[in-house]
Parts: sequence; C-alpha cells; structure tokens
Amino acid sequence: MFAQRLFRPANTLSQVRRYASTDAPKSGGNGLLYTGVALAAVSGGYFYMRRNTPTGQAGDAPPSAEAKKVPASSGQPAKAAFTGGEQGFLSLKLDKSEIINHNTKKLTFLLPEEDMESGLHVASAVITKYKGPEMQKPVIRPYTPTSDVDQKGTVEFVIKKYPNGPMSEHLHNLEPGQRLDIKGPIPKYQWSANKHEHVAMIAGGTGITPMWQVANAIFKNPEDKTKWQGGKGYVTKELLKTVLPEPKEGDKIKIFVCGPPGLYKAISGGKKSPQDQGELAGYLKDLGYSKDQVYKF
Repeated sequence: MFAQRLFRPANTLSQVRRYASTDAPKSGGNGLLYTGVALAAVSGGYFYMRRNTPTGQAGDAPPSAEAKKVPASSGQPAKAAFTGGEQGFLSLKLDKSEIINHNTKKLTFLLPEEDMESGLHVASAVITKYKGPEMQKPVIRPYTPTSDVDQKGTVEFVIKKYPNGPMSEHLHNLEPGQRLDIKGPIPKYQWSANKHEHVAMIAGGTGITPMWQVANAIFKNPEDKTKWQGGKGYVTKELLKTVLPEPKEGDKIKIFVCGPPGLYKAISGGKKSPQDQGELAGYLKDLGYSKDQVYKF
C-alpha cells in the first residue's frame, strides 16, 4: 500500500508526488518547509517526469507572486562567482544557518559580490574543503547547491548530518560569520529543455539534491513542458517495473540515480570514477534498460 503526499516547490508549476524508501516526516506546523529546502533529508525516493503538459494546465499557469517579485533582467550577463578552470577555492562567509529537522540544516553563503550569480549550470556541483587544527589532511566533499543557478548574491545548500561524517559535522557546527572554502563548478549531466521525453529519478539521502537541481530547472522553464508525478513507497524492482517508462523507448528516456553505495548497488551498480559510469547492474539491468539510458550522479 502506498501513501501519497503532494508538494509544491517554490516557482513550481506542477504538482509533485514522491516514492520514498522510508516514510516521510509527519506534517506539522512547518510540514511544507520540507518542500524545496529539505528534500535532501529524505532517506530515499523515486521521481518521474513526463513532458507535454496539456494546454491550459500547469505549463500555462500565470507567474506566481514570488516570480513577480524578481526584477527584470538588465540584459547584461551577471558575473559568475565560480568559474572553474584554474580558479582556486573561494572563501565564502556563512550568512544564515537554519534548522530543517533533527539532522538537516539549510546553509546560505554570501557570494563575493551582491550582483554575482554562482556560475553553476544544470547539473553541476561544487567541492568543499575543510582542515581542522589537528588534521593532517583536509576533508574534501562534493555538494550540489539547492538554490537557483541564477540566484544573485548567495548560494544555498541543504546538508544532512551523518554520524562520523567530518564535513557534514563541520558544516552543522558553522556559525554565521564563519567561512568555508568552496570551488566549482564540477560539471555533471548537461541538461537542456525537453532533452528527453521521459525523465525518472531514483535517489537516496543527499543524492536527492542533484535531482532537485534538475527538477527545479524544468519547473522554472515555461518552454519545458514537464509533468512530475508519482506516489510514495519502498523502491523495489517490482515498483520500478510498474512506474518507469518502458526501456524500448530508447533515447527518449533518461533515468538518473544518486545516493549511497547501497542504493547504487541495488538499483544500477556503482560508478568506477567521476569520469567512468561503469557497467549497468542491479534492478535497472534486470528490467532491460541499457547503459545509455541511465546516468549515475
């Protein structure tokens, strides 16, 4: 039996439902706060998107009140904080640290200038670095921001604290005014509007954040006619067989996978390296999908 919950992310023009490997937190006074800023706190999930929203429905909805507050573009491209290449780490000041739940925080860092954008693209990540006074080597970890790639002045992260996780514990201990070394962008999957007719997302833990980055880009773009739908339950091979687009649809579909090693092992097999996707294994191979139809973040 599958329970269902609807979410409406900021700037989203579609309804959202979710398949999760464990039950979502109970709704409370801030139940909808999980939308858009706390998806990384969910332990696992499945997302399915399908293009071609019928005329007069979500894709043709008027702009939200939040969208109307965004100032019109001056026509000049914004300066980018992260430029990649030979650029080193930027030392960014923490502006706000907000508690989402018992093990998750939303961290907002100031970019070097107020009118700067992050310089990230969909989908890309950044590298964070921290070296404590008694540490021989710095800790380096990748994270995917949850803020819009064109957001000016700040960049936001939703961070889940893991037991004995040196970087996540450090980030949770940061106070406003302290700094973190960040470098990027680290390119992942190059997304463009309507690149695939069907998109499915299977994620666990903080692996949800790159999915959110892609989903948010789809929802914000009126030219990308995408419907996001599903439900909630355990991610099993039987469930995936029921809800995923058919493998025979070829390059019309793309299945994104991201999460801890156990999730990769069960769903798709792991990556060999950031540059090598490795062979397809797990449930998706059993269900007849090809290596080219799957991307592992």
